[in-house]
Amino acid sequence: MRPERLVAVLGTGTEAGKTWVGAAVLGELRSRGVSVAARKPVQSFAPGDGPTDAEVLAAATGEAVADVCRPHRSYQAAMAPPMAADALGRAPFTVADLVEDLGWPEGVTVGWVETVGGPRSPIAADGDSARLAAALGPDVTVLVADAGLGVINAVRLSVSATVAPPVVVLNRYDGSDLHARNRRWLERDRFDVVVEPADLAARLTP
Repeated sequence: MRPERLVAVLGTGTEAGKTWVGAAVLGELRSRGVSVAARKPVQSFAPGDGPTDAEVLAAATGEAVADVCRPHRSYQAAMAPPMAADALGRAPFTVADLVEDLGWPEGVTVGWVETVGGPRSPIAADGDSARLAAALGPDVTVLVADAGLGVINAVRLSVSATVAPPVVVLNRYDGSDLHARNRRWLERDRFDVVVEPADLAARLTP
């Protein structure tokens, strides 16, 4: 079972805002009557921190948290997931394992798959987030980046690791002179740039 439109979501780094953007876009899609589902193939976090990424995404889609991220793929250690698994004495896992774990309900129009960290962040024992995104064969790739200083370098480096040109989301965009100049420079580079969740939702609506 595969959604009508499968979206792979990467970030330029750990704090780029993938989950916040995901919740906002998925909520916007639901308000338009679009059937959505989210998947966080694996997550790691510090004990006591909350809500987790899976909890935020589940609240946005109306799904059970265990459907968004399988309980055996949730690791309570604030480090890359394969490192967290090793630190906690749990079995290693591969990119293929993460893909196999994904399950989608029938009739999903937009399926949102959120990776971890940046494109080259380890997500499994044998691969990074970019490799997982490629393995999914997504219809759309989304790259979330902070709109401030350093975004042009971060986007260029991240895009070089992706299989297909992504839609670039400038998170925390405030219309300031710096943010506007960063946006124009990226558009000059011929990147497809959006700054509002509603704009991305429109691109994902069949």
